[in-house]
Amino acid sequence: MSQTETPIVTLPAGAEVAAPPAKDKRKAKKIKVVVWDLDNTVWDGVLLEDPNVVLKPQVPEIVRQLDERGILQSVASKNDHEAAMAKLRELGLDEYFLYPQINWNSKASSIEQIRRSINIGIDAVAFVDDQPFEREEVSHSHPEVLCIDTADLDALLDLPEMNPEFITDDSRIRRRMYMADIERNQAESDFVGPTDDFLATLGMRFVLARCEEDDLQRAEELTVRTNQLNTTGYTYSYEELNALRQSPDHLLLVASLEDKYGTYGKIGLALVEKTAEVWTLKLLLMSCRVMSRGVGTIMMNHVMGLAREAGVKFRAEFKHNGRNRMMYVTYKFGGFREVGERDGLLLLEHDLEGIQPFPDYVDVRIEG
Repeated sequence: MSQTETPIVTLPAGAEVAAPPAKDKRKAKKIKVVVWDLDNTVWDGVLLEDPNVVLKPQVPEIVRQLDERGILQSVASKNDHEAAMAKLRELGLDEYFLYPQINWNSKASSIEQIRRSINIGIDAVAFVDDQPFEREEVSHSHPEVLCIDTADLDALLDLPEMNPEFITDDSRIRRRMYMADIERNQAESDFVGPTDDFLATLGMRFVLARCEEDDLQRAEELTVRTNQLNTTGYTYSYEELNALRQSPDHLLLVASLEDKYGTYGKIGLALVEKTAEVWTLKLLLMSCRVMSRGVGTIMMNHVMGLAREAGVKFRAEFKHNGRNRMMYVTYKFGGFREVGERDGLLLLEHDLEGIQPFPDYVDVRIEG
């Protein structure tokens, strides 16, 4: 689907509705990570001057609400690391902050480190600090970051950037899933041997199924939140996805993953448009959290196998969005070749010979 055309989606009952075009991600920006200063922001006072600093009264509820909405949180504070973490533990807040940067580096460099650790775009970060100098330094280095004055804390939860359209089951456990990722990453760092041997220790179970109504909120969230491992960068609304999943001319698949450390949640989406002669992979996306797990091609290869069984040609659409080159590389290494362009989309085709088998270290289950 291009950003300008309005396709016709055929529903099971035979009625045809005009589905609105997929939305440009840039118009649906939401904050994924809030980075907090500590002194005179999370608590009143300066910790190194007074170890009995007092938590700001509104902070616990804000932190819990953001966590419930699936918005991750971290810390960028010029402070003594051990003293600050001890105070956060005392206040019952330490578990909410991923990859805290408590050191004497610039706030801009700390935010960049957090962004890299969580693997998100810098434009999905908000920074809360009481000092104009610190906010200006961050704004200068990272103009895409939303900087918030601590004096405006009472309005933070009402900002549109802080309010996702849906709060899904995956949203509610997002922090815990990232905490499990930290354990996995540490285990991988400590492992001696080939990457595939480490992946085999994880006991991964990959489930691929047709998208059901209960999956739609998460499916929409995936299109909004995922841009690096997204072949077009387009987003789809709940209504569009619901029409597509019921259309006999489309196949909408959702993938989930779990391993011995816990669930990754629903982490992938594939949309195929089917005609009698050609199947077209309109969208393929995977959560960045599974980038290093070697599962990114499972959906693609499964759909190619279905197309070969149907005796049709198989094509894929790709659109550069500035961040998704890895998906183009995935197509090229998967055996696709460029065959032209249409409506601003690059068209690729696969001869459906030599489709790669699923990795041995993953238990793949196809449902529905």
